[in-house]
Amino acid sequence: MRRIKSAEQEHNVKVLFAIESGSRAWGFASPNSDYDVRFIYAHPQDWYLDINVEAKRDVIEYPIVDEIDINGWDLRKALMLFWKSNPAFVEWIQSPIVYVDDGFFAQSVRGLLPDIYMHEKGIYHYKHMAKTNYRGYLREDEVLLKKYFYVLRPLLAIKWLEENKEPAPIEFDVLRTLIADDLVLNNEVEDLLVRKKASLEKDRIPRVPAINEFIEKELERLESYADVPERATKDMLALNKLFKTIIRHAGEN
Repeated sequence: MRRIKSAEQEHNVKVLFAIESGSRAWGFASPNSDYDVRFIYAHPQDWYLDINVEAKRDVIEYPIVDEIDINGWDLRKALMLFWKSNPAFVEWIQSPIVYVDDGFFAQSVRGLLPDIYMHEKGIYHYKHMAKTNYRGYLREDEVLLKKYFYVLRPLLAIKWLEENKEPAPIEFDVLRTLIADDLVLNNEVEDLLVRKKASLEKDRIPRVPAINEFIEKELERLESYADVPERATKDMLALNKLFKTIIRHAGEN
């Protein structure tokens, strides 16, 4: 919290929302996992009125110190990424670990999720994430333990999107309910989860055949997905209105 306050003072901004975005929020942190703190901030209104606003820096980043990885996005950048159904932003506003909440920004954005978010974009993102991590880390006889969760979480998120047509929750335990009927797979995942929470970030384990089989079948099934459709521009009207309202609200508080 001191670092967030310091960022506000250093850059003359107001932090609207700050959360935990990594494995601690997902529910499978290792004892030595970093704290992945992400925030959305707003400048004073006049900052956005300059002709060269698009050339201005719209991120705040700091080096990792004492296992705290903290950085943020400007409000305008964040809403543009929301318009594009950016998966990181959509996950941020659903994080169960919240450090700062102005009581307006996140609530307003969540209210627009049904109209803005394209679940096809989420599926494309999670498919790419799962495929990249599986091919890069989980096909050897001995593998990085944590990488199983960097494949399982996106694959289960896809299942959630397919079944519910809404953003997937980021908590792994909630996503796991989708495989509750597969007792063999679920037991293997439970064992892996217990080991992950007690292991260090770079610990390796023998490959788990039942989990690899599930992953391979899901990746093969997902190969048939078509390209993501283009976004219609009409949704930008709601985001423009929200942007102006948030700037005014931030200036009053």
